[in-house]
Amino acid sequence: MTRTALIVAHGQPSDPLPAAQALEALAARVEGLMPGWEVAAATLAEPGAIARGVQGRAGGVVFPMFMTGGWFTRVQIPAKLAEAGAVGWTVLEPFGCDPAVHDLCVTLVREAGGNEVILAAHGSFKSSVPSDIANHVAGRIAAEAGASCAAGFIDQDPQLASLRGFAGVCLPFFAAEGGHVSEDIPAALAEAGFQGRILPPVGLDARVPGIIAQAIALSLIHI
Repeated sequence: MTRTALIVAHGQPSDPLPAAQALEALAARVEGLMPGWEVAAATLAEPGAIARGVQGRAGGVVFPMFMTGGWFTRVQIPAKLAEAGAVGWTVLEPFGCDPAVHDLCVTLVREAGGNEVILAAHGSFKSSVPSDIANHVAGRIAAEAGASCAAGFIDQDPQLASLRGFAGVCLPFFAAEGGHVSEDIPAALAEAGFQGRILPPVGLDARVPGIIAQAIALSLIHI
């Protein structure tokens, strides 16, 4: 029996196609690690993408490629599934909430050799949930990678531009490459006088497909 998973990400509303193609490539890599599974992809930025992703599929699991739980994962994705008439689908915990992703962040900092680390995250002025996750990961990096680590945000305090005096590495706590990673983070760090190195976002690491595959497979135990 073939099982089905749908990886859902926010996407890039201003230019949906590149992000959608990148997510489809990720889904293909995950599927390659999961015999007996069909793994599809959809972004919220593409009109009708979730409906197309579930069409003709009799239930499955949705893996949110988001860094935290919140309105998108708790409200919008279930609403899109309901609009599509999808039955028998379970929405899993988001990518960024997986302890294996937090382990990966520690590993990435160790591999980069940074003694001073900025964990760059989106944050939210409306909810503390995004910062709770980022601060937890920053604490693990400080405790386990032997580095001074601070979380800085785009949409809440402390903002990245205010984190002065860091000269090591910046790890973007993001699921994909996009405007925040390619433009907003470098601009904010430049304003702060950051002289270190900006690493690729966590979600682009080559170990991520394996982490997603494991999370999807383990979900069967709890469904």
